[in-house]
Amino acid sequence: MPRRNFATIARHVLGAKYDLSLATIDRPEAQRLNKQYRGRDKATNILSFPLAPDVGEILLCLPLIRAEAVANGKKFTDYCRYLFIHGLLHLKGFVHGSKMEAEEKRLDAFFDHHEQTHRHRPRHRHRGRADRGLRTRRGK
Repeated sequence: MPRRNFATIARHVLGAKYDLSLATIDRPEAQRLNKQYRGRDKATNILSFPLAPDVGEILLCLPLIRAEAVANGKKFTDYCRYLFIHGLLHLKGFVHGSKMEAEEKRLDAFFDHHEQTHRHRPRHRHRGRADRGLRTRRGK
């Protein structure tokens, strides 16, 4: 999934002024952080950390996300988008439940349609407006 899509989704969900950092991590790191911060000694596909009212970080464990997508017969990019939305909603203050699930489904359907209708637009090589406010880094 291109970084531009992540930035567009983040801006839509959290607002243009939210400062979001996005990083990828491997399974051992996902397990270590999940144990440290959530008390669960197993790898997790996504972790969200609100750092301030308008600052947060999302960590994606791409190897686990890919394996889960394959196991559940989903496209990797679709599942990754869904989990990213899930993490954004946690940063926005949502907790697991029917309201969060409904909002995840609504946003996922919206961005699925958005990606389908904008798939063939030419891509620019420079960092455009959609990339503002989203920093990315690769973990281990």
